[in-house]
Amino acid sequence: MILERRKKYLQVALNSTLGEAREIIFQLPISERILIEAGTPLLKIYGTEAISEIRAMTSDSTYIIADNKCADLGAREVEMMATAGANAATCLGVAPIETIDSFIDECKKFKIDSMIDMMNIENPLMILRKLKKIPDVVILHRGVDESEFKKEKQIPYYQIKQIKGSYNNILISVAGGDTIREVQRAIFNEANIVVVWKNFYRPSTETASLAEEFLKNIK
Repeated sequence: MILERRKKYLQVALNSTLGEAREIIFQLPISERILIEAGTPLLKIYGTEAISEIRAMTSDSTYIIADNKCADLGAREVEMMATAGANAATCLGVAPIETIDSFIDECKKFKIDSMIDMMNIENPLMILRKLKKIPDVVILHRGVDESEFKKEKQIPYYQIKQIKGSYNNILISVAGGDTIREVQRAIFNEANIVVVWKNFYRPSTETASLAEEFLKNIK
């Protein structure tokens, strides 16, 4: 599956257990606009098996992101995620530039999308200008701890247009906002992908309806 600039996507991050991930996946509506993320906690518990298991639970056309948050050994991590069946992998914007360059090169080699997570980066454009090649996706990310302990911390929606103004081929993903209002703001500011996780941490009787509601607001 190839991400399209004209479409808006809902990325559901799975961060609990593989058993609960299975229940959530089976309740999600069938839509090419839903992307499935093997979250960082899931990868830390199960390793790349988390990706392989999610791939086995879904169709071949399902787009799976490995949120490995690479900080070093970019080439090795990409190989691991791609071999396990991921369509995209993530690298931290605070990683050394050499690591990010290597990560992007290897993603192209394995034909998966490179996603650079700009959590704790004041000016993502400064990082992008240092790179030899541009990633496929830039993630503007307010971390969970930030939102918990620094309530005034805002998602930098204004950076979406700044980045797209300089690099019109980059897709922008926004993570760290889980309410309908925050999702609407991200889409209003021209984000391509909105990441949610809190409402999908554990399966519930509302899982399907919640996903439908989010999709309706991502147009």
